[in-house]
Amino acid sequence: CMLYKKDKICIRTFFFIILAAFCLNLGVRAAHREILQQGIAQEILRFHVVANSDSEDDQRVKYLVRDKILAWMKEKRNKEDAGQTERFVQKEEAAVFFKEHLSEMEAEADRVLRENGMDYQAKAELAQIYFSERVYGEYTFPAGWYEALRIRLGKADGHNWWCVLYPKLSFSNCIRGVKKDGNPAGDLKEVLTAQEYESLFCEPKKWKIAFRWF
Repeated sequence: CMLYKKDKICIRTFFFIILAAFCLNLGVRAAHREILQQGIAQEILRFHVVANSDSEDDQRVKYLVRDKILAWMKEKRNKEDAGQTERFVQKEEAAVFFKEHLSEMEAEADRVLRENGMDYQAKAELAQIYFSERVYGEYTFPAGWYEALRIRLGKADGHNWWCVLYPKLSFSNCIRGVKKDGNPAGDLKEVLTAQEYESLFCEPKKWKIAFRWF
């Protein structure tokens, strides 16, 4: 009986150690992912357009607002910079630009809504927003809090559209996903650490638990 009890204690201790090691590994991985996400978030600025609802008309007008705002941004930047560039040198520069022109962007969005017979209005803001994991071209941006220019349409209960406005992504590149070997990727590589940059191309690993008998 004593031998049987000792065996049970040993088995329980063994499984406890395995479970503790598994949980510790998960915790370390989660903490590492969070550090990478925070580093990435400090260097990028996102653009977010949220539809009033998921109805066909609301989703259609969401893209019309997106196109209008992006075209307005490009024209405004070209005028202010005497046609030199539509891109921003620093993230802070981009944030200041958008913050100064929120009311103008709202007016542009509202014009699109009226022209398409919508009875609601737009709200523009620069805010810290939580995003779930999102794929953008060949990039996979981790879930977390990011600074974003957000255009909320009406009740903002519908599916959203988003892109990266900074670093140095031209407004036209917002319409299509970016590639690792393209110029926009090179811009990201300049502002992120090597580890942060490479993490954008890593697919999340799924845990598989299996038991083997020896």
